[in-house]
Amino acid sequence: MDIFLAVLPAIFWGSIVLFNVKLGGGPYSQTLGTTLGALIFSIGIYIFVRPDLTPVVLGVGIVSGLFWALGQTNQLKSIELMGVSKTMPISTGMQLVSTALFGVIVFHEWSTTTSIVLGVLALVCIIIGAILTSLPNRDEKQPNQANDLKKGIFILLLSTFGYLVYVVVARLFNVDGWAALFPQAIGMVLGGIILTFKHKPFNKYAIRNILPGLIWAAGNMFLFISQPRVGVATSFSLSQMGIIISTLGGIFLLGEKKTKRQFIAIIIGIAFIVAAGFMLGIAKA
Repeated sequence: MDIFLAVLPAIFWGSIVLFNVKLGGGPYSQTLGTTLGALIFSIGIYIFVRPDLTPVVLGVGIVSGLFWALGQTNQLKSIELMGVSKTMPISTGMQLVSTALFGVIVFHEWSTTTSIVLGVLALVCIIIGAILTSLPNRDEKQPNQANDLKKGIFILLLSTFGYLVYVVVARLFNVDGWAALFPQAIGMVLGGIILTFKHKPFNKYAIRNILPGLIWAAGNMFLFISQPRVGVATSFSLSQMGIIISTLGGIFLLGEKKTKRQFIAIIIGIAFIVAAGFMLGIAKA
């Protein structure tokens, strides 16, 4: 039962972008709707949990949410250029690398020879996986394909920076995840509005995309529930399984076309990135 709870974040988070794309509206309406859904869910959690919202918790939570919005908006913009099945493995790989390096440099997480070896191997696996999942289609003449990939990678760098700050800021100030949920959602909505208001995101698609926000928040909740049951390292590793759902969902559910060569490379690339997630989880333990 504990492992099942730990897998739920991966299922929820892996399906979010599939819902975003399926529900439509473009990255700006999708971002705004997702943040609104997260806020609605977090209000319900706050009513039941009643955490102590100190000024530090409020400030850290709002900053964390603001940067999540930056990460999410740019991830969805990259999906418009490259598709879900190419964006998500690269995005996941970048997030794993950035958080791992930050953990090593700031928190000195790789303190043993074993953790250093596992960490380095994990980074190599991520690089290999990202290369494999981004292979171009050689069977068709697509002059814009390389250009879209370059633009998409640059946008994902901004996305990764946003997600990195979202993840590490709470740890820097030792803020409990349950306490941060509500102010974090406030920051997400504020960030969503700031980043999207010029693009007139207040429409029916924003309403539709409240659903992915509820799903994201549920995944966040189950991550907090599972961590004391299975450990932070295991819960972290299992949460990376969402890449399988999002990538294969992009191909089979959203109909993103891939050649046989690309499909095989994507499967192998996913395996490398998932393996890297487990190695990083062990290295953090």
